[in-house]
Amino acid sequence: MELMPAVFIGHGSPMNAIEDTPYRREWARLGRELPKPEAILCVSAHWETEGLAVTESQAPETIHDFGGFPKALQEFRYPAPGEPELARTVTALLRLEQVALDGQRGLDHGAWSVLAGMYPDANVPVVQLSLDRARTGAGHLALARKLAALREEGVLVVASGNIVHNLGFYDPRRREPYDWAARFDALIKRMIVAGDFEGIADYEARPDAALSIHGPEHYVPLLYTLGLKHPGEKVTFFNENVENSMSMTGVIVG
Repeated sequence: MELMPAVFIGHGSPMNAIEDTPYRREWARLGRELPKPEAILCVSAHWETEGLAVTESQAPETIHDFGGFPKALQEFRYPAPGEPELARTVTALLRLEQVALDGQRGLDHGAWSVLAGMYPDANVPVVQLSLDRARTGAGHLALARKLAALREEGVLVVASGNIVHNLGFYDPRRREPYDWAARFDALIKRMIVAGDFEGIADYEARPDAALSIHGPEHYVPLLYTLGLKHPGEKVTFFNENVENSMSMTGVIVG
């Protein structure tokens, strides 16, 4: 079977799920051009847990984990099926880890907002893996590397977050990036090209990290894409834009 790529997507506003934005158009392009997956494993900024968990529902609901958005978004549904067999495969690959199988958890907006652009027919099964709050950046990277075999089984790993994410500074009237946000986004891209994934995992030591990473949950999904890279594989970027305090940069491995 063809080796599947791995993708990190800067997801930004959940409105990208229903509006015709440049970001959503790029996600649609990816859905058309990437090999068609048998299933998707999604790692989203919006599911944090104590320990690890993976969704096992056969029909995961669409979770609207936000407020203040239009009725059309609140009523949006992404009825992709689940894949309990993939959930069990993930737990097997993460041997020596305690992983809870969650049959009730649905798909949060970090997952469905980007998948709705990539696969609007919602016909690819989706499983989510949670982010363990207690894990360090190095711990997340090590965990990701245990999942590499999924790429050989037709599984597309989609990580969803933002390299730069500080809503405390976000101003919808301002389009140009803050200097610190632009520097941090550019730094991480240079480190990705250089293959310095351990340095990327040690994010707190990076210049401008204190402002760019206002809580690690949007940043660390990137490590679940980088950790799946094989030696010599290419890395490409898309949606390379920083909207004042938020980076929409995406990364494709393979």
